[in-house]
Order: sequence, then structure tokens, then C-alpha cells
Amino acid sequence: MDREGILQQLKAERERLNGAIDALEGSAISVRTSVAKKKAGGITAAGRRRLSQLMRKRWAARRKAAAGKATVPRSVAKKK
Repeated sequence: MDREGILQQLKAERERLNGAIDALEGSAISVRTSVAKKKAGGITAAGRRRLSQLMRKRWAARRKAAAGKATVPRSVAKKK
């Protein structure tokens, strides 16, 4: 093979590789952008209302349990 033929083959190979690289980079960018777009999470209004009602029940139960306990001041409890 002559020198010109080798150069022509190498340039053709370079163009083929550059095309393959561009195609891969283009698809990698589109994959990254689609992964980056996530659905915004959060709680719905109904879910927030349900949690609010459950917490109110929990706090009421704790207040009721605390009211049943006899509280002793610390100063009295420590002295023997």
C-alpha cells in the first residue's frame, strides 16, 4: 500500500470514530436530562389533613396520660 492510501484509510477511520463518539455523547446527554427530571414529590392536601388528625389524636392521648400521672416537684423528690 502506498502512503496516500494509508492516509485516506486513517482519515476515514477517524471520521467514523468521530461520528460514533458524537452519537454516543448525544444519547448520553439525553439520558442525563431525562434522569435529572424527577417528579416533584410531596404530600397532598388530603394526606396533610389525615396526618393532622392523627397527630391531634396522639397529642390528646399524651395529654390524657400525663394528666393521670401525679407530678412531684423535683426538689421534694430528691430530698430523703
